[in-house]
Amino acid sequence: MTGAPDKSAARIAGMFDAIAGRYDFLNRVLSAGIDRSWRRRAIAALDLTGNERVLDLCTGTADLAVAARTAVPSAARVVGVDFSDAMLRVGSQKLSRERLEATIALVRGDAMQIPAADQSVDAVTIAFGIRNVERPDVACREMHRVLRRRGRLAILEFAIPTSPVVRAGYLAYFRFVLPQIGRLISRHNAAYRYLPASVAAFETPGALVTILRQSGFGEIAAVPLTLGIVYLYTARRD
Repeated sequence: MTGAPDKSAARIAGMFDAIAGRYDFLNRVLSAGIDRSWRRRAIAALDLTGNERVLDLCTGTADLAVAARTAVPSAARVVGVDFSDAMLRVGSQKLSRERLEATIALVRGDAMQIPAADQSVDAVTIAFGIRNVERPDVACREMHRVLRRRGRLAILEFAIPTSPVVRAGYLAYFRFVLPQIGRLISRHNAAYRYLPASVAAFETPGALVTILRQSGFGEIAAVPLTLGIVYLYTARRD
């Protein structure tokens, strides 16, 4: 990777703190609502039975944590971890509205130092957060550490499409349209300039698969969604 943006914890947390109040609305607008289907696909990949304890890293406003708890079958218990206080506050309000506080806990923490014991969860999820982690390899090792044997992992992350036509349209949208919409709605310039820069600088799907394998995961798959603009990575703890 070259020209990678600054992903220090303080910078990323501060950026998400600044846009937390409009984050969910912007997700719906900028993805035309497709982000919900991506999350449902990730939860379906966990093959939940109703008994699992799920850890959702970079949980943000807890959308994926809620999806895990409200799926059929659902997780029995979900813990969401994020280092943005403002995002967690928005997430807590969401849990209160949906009466999910008893089964979803939100905790401030870092994906590179997960506040969970070894082999303490049945599944780990992370949606559009792994590229924001300063050391994705460290985070992947941490995910492996906290998963129980045969536990499942599901990661959603943006990617650059390989089709020349789709790629051209996607990059034009990401570089020119998305930052303008994000700035107008969130009134925060840096956050929506960071998004395309972070996607462009992040690992290719093949490279992330290699990181997962080197972290000890097996049964790894990388499935392109929506013309390859997003990938769903799944794996098991060997």
